[in-house]
Amino acid sequence: FRWRFLVAPAFLLATCVSFYWWDLKGIVLVVFFWGVWHGMMQTYGFCRIYDAKTGSFAALTRRNHHAQVLEGIAAVPRAGFSGTKLDTVVIRGVNDDELADLIEFGRRVPAEVRFIEYMDVGGATRWSAEQVVSRTEMLDVLARRYGGIVPVVETSSAPADRFRLPDGTVFGIIASTTAPFCAECDRSRLTADGLWYLCLYAMRGIDLRGPLRGGASSAQLKALITGGWTARTDRGAEDRLALGERTPLVQISGLKRDPHLEMHTRGG
Repeated sequence: FRWRFLVAPAFLLATCVSFYWWDLKGIVLVVFFWGVWHGMMQTYGFCRIYDAKTGSFAALTRRNHHAQVLEGIAAVPRAGFSGTKLDTVVIRGVNDDELADLIEFGRRVPAEVRFIEYMDVGGATRWSAEQVVSRTEMLDVLARRYGGIVPVVETSSAPADRFRLPDGTVFGIIASTTAPFCAECDRSRLTADGLWYLCLYAMRGIDLRGPLRGGASSAQLKALITGGWTARTDRGAEDRLALGERTPLVQISGLKRDPHLEMHTRGG
C-alpha cells in the first residue's frame, strides 16, 4: 500500500506528460481525472488506516498523543537502553486483530512484547468475560501467522510465560485472568501516598506513611512490612475466576468514594 501510494502519482504524471507530447489531449483529460480520483481514494484509504490505529489508542487512553508515544518508544534504544518490554492489554473487538502487528513493531524497536489478558481489576468498569482474549487464543492466532511456537523453558518469578517464534523472536503472555498465578506471585504495590497493597484486587491497603511520619524506627517499619507480607492471604485473581459469573470488580460509585481502588493508582 505504501509503495502504491508513493509511486502512483509519479506514474500518472509521467503518463499525462507523454500523452500531451503525443497530442492525445482527450486521453490526457481521461487519465488526469482518473488520476485525481485514484489519488483521492488512496488518501482516503490512508486516512482510514491511520484513524483506525489512532482511534483505538484514543478510546483506550482518552488521550490524543499516539505520535508522541511512538516517538518516546523510539527514543529508548537511542538513549542506550536495552532489554525493553512493551506491555499491551488485549481486548476483543479493540486490538485483538493487531497481535502480529505488535510483534513486528517490537522487532523494529527492538523490544519484547508482552500480551496481557484483560483483567477485571478496579477501574475496568466496562469489563466483560466476552472481551477477554485468552492465552490459548493468542497463541493460535500467532501460530497461524508465524508457524510453530515453542515455550521458553526458564526459572523466573516474572508473571509472563515466554514463547519463541520460529525465527527466534521472543514474546510473553500474562494469563492472569484465565490462568491465575496467585500462589507464585511475589508482587506488591505502594501508592504515591504510602498505602501498600498486597494484590491488584485488594480492597484495602496497609498504611506505611502514617508510621513513617509518626517516627517509627527502621526495625518497626521492617516488622510492619514483614508481618503484613507473611500474613498475606490474597488470591484475588483465583477468587475472581472461581466466581463463574463475573462483573466489574468495583463500580464507578465505589471508585469515586475511594480512588485507591483504581488500578492505575497502584502502579499497574
